Order: sequence, then structure tokens, then C-alpha cells
Amino acid sequence: MNAAEVSSVADEKYIYLTTIGRKTGNPHTVELWFAVAIGKIYLSHEGAYTDWMKNILTDNTVAFTIGHRRFEGKAHIYRDGAPFEIGKHALYLKYYGEASNDVVDNWFSESTVIEVILE
Repeated sequence: MNAAEVSSVADEKYIYLTTIGRKTGNPHTVELWFAVAIGKIYLSHEGAYTDWMKNILTDNTVAFTIGHRRFEGKAHIYRDGAPFEIGKHALYLKYYGEASNDVVDNWFSESTVIEVILE
């Protein structure tokens, strides 16, 4: 899959992200908000790491469905840096609209951003 294919489903509301359970080895699927920017998928989570995030730390290979399209990629978790900045701005813009940097920074002050690079 390529960036153009994932961009074609960027307006969908949800992504269904599947990780591999770090203890069981079983697939673990969650429904999340997402945004597409520069050909990558961005997700976020506020607070403590969830099971799906802990699974990514063990094995960052993920599969996901957006609309009726299925993709695969590698996920990376960020608390700062360029991927964090790109992701938080893309997510805020998609779900809430334009806002100042201060508003976006405040909204994501307790958040982690997950960047998924397509394979």
C-alpha cells in the first residue's frame, strides 16, 4: 500500500488498529480516531499506556482497516519531536478545526502520538 491509497480514506472517522498481544500473541483490535499527514497515519492517546500501546512497544508491526481498505505498517510512539508535532496538529485539525499552537499544545499536553509508517 502507498501514501496515495491511505490518503484516499483520510476522511473516514475511525481506524481499526490491530496489534499482536505481547502476552498472548493474539490479535488485539481497537477503534481510534486518526489523521493522515505526509503519507503517514497518526493516532494519539492521553494518559497511561494502554494494552495496544504496550503491544506496540513489544512488536511494532500493526495492521489496520480504514473504511473498507486494509493496510499494514510499523508503529512508533512519541512524546515529543517532529512526529509528535505533525501528528497532534493533523489530529486537531481533522476533528476540531483550525486552532492556535497554544490551544493544540494545551490539548495534547498529557498525550502521546503514535506514528504509523506504511509498509
